[in-house]
Amino acid sequence: MAYITFQNINKKFGSLHVLKGIDLEVEKGELLTLLGPSGCGKSTLLRCLAGLEEVQEGKIFLEGKDITDMDARLRQIGMVFQQYSLFPNMTVAQNICIVPKLLKYSKEKCDEIVQDLLKMVGMEEHAGKYPSELSGGQQQRIGVLRALAASPPIVLMDEPFSALDPMTRETLQDEVKKIQQKLKKTVVFVSHDMAEALKLADIIIFMDKGEIVQMASPEEMLANPANELVGSFLGKHAGSAAPSKVENYMRTNVYSVRNDRGILECAELMARGSVDTLLVTDEDGRYQGTVSIGDIRHWGRELKSVEPLIRQATRTARVGDEAKESVDYLLDTGANYVVVLNEDDTIAGIVTKTSVARSVADNLWG
Repeated sequence: MAYITFQNINKKFGSLHVLKGIDLEVEKGELLTLLGPSGCGKSTLLRCLAGLEEVQEGKIFLEGKDITDMDARLRQIGMVFQQYSLFPNMTVAQNICIVPKLLKYSKEKCDEIVQDLLKMVGMEEHAGKYPSELSGGQQQRIGVLRALAASPPIVLMDEPFSALDPMTRETLQDEVKKIQQKLKKTVVFVSHDMAEALKLADIIIFMDKGEIVQMASPEEMLANPANELVGSFLGKHAGSAAPSKVENYMRTNVYSVRNDRGILECAELMARGSVDTLLVTDEDGRYQGTVSIGDIRHWGRELKSVEPLIRQATRTARVGDEAKESVDYLLDTGANYVVVLNEDDTIAGIVTKTSVARSVADNLWG
């Protein structure tokens, strides 16, 4: 018997038929990604499972029990939304323990839950902070931990990382996969990002116009897309020799700041961009290193500019270099990115695991 079963699920919004006879089974402990273009019905299906949308026809079963009409509060399902949705007047610890407190957990148990969960993401010292004191990535980490706090067997995630910068998004994807495997939760994850689905999913469900087009492992879907739409969405193109230069694997949307800029200005840029680090240049745009929100928090009050906080530990490469060395470095060390520089030391972009995966997929399965 499947852990979760959708049986002939139909849903309409007025005359718009958004779910058309969905039949689907999810196994316990699986990380299943719902993938597809905007408006395909993936978020609506997720909300039906959560009890946030009414099912007009069909049934949903959890371990054989009909939960179709069960109150959402009784389903023991955690949910993470795209927006962080943290309560601004509550500390990190209070935000995490909202559900356990509603369930009458003792203060000692709540404190234990907070520390155990924060330890998983290396944020133990943030328990007493407020959301406004956290970066966007840190806030979303707390959103994920809050969904796990009462130890629900199922966690639903509706494009939770789409508003974050690429580096933070990749780090959070790694953390979610690690937590899911450690806690053995069943996770249903909505995404429109092929690279994200490939990285996270055990099984991908591709949807279009309210119907399931294909259900397959990432490897199988890449090798044998069900139709032209699936192939196009996965980025299949005419085959060609794989590019060998590092610039073919980089992305150019990076956050940088000049080394004479003020501490508060840099912290504000990080907050607005939801990033934990900035690339730093001199007045001529030449790369100097990186500055982190952690260093700003520890020493920023004593300084007028970020220049004393610049670190030069991040790996760099040059436009025209062979990509293999940078790719091997990312895969072997777990680093988040390599900075790619032009001949004049200005920043060309960064290479990340996701940018590598996207380029490799375009060529390998083209």
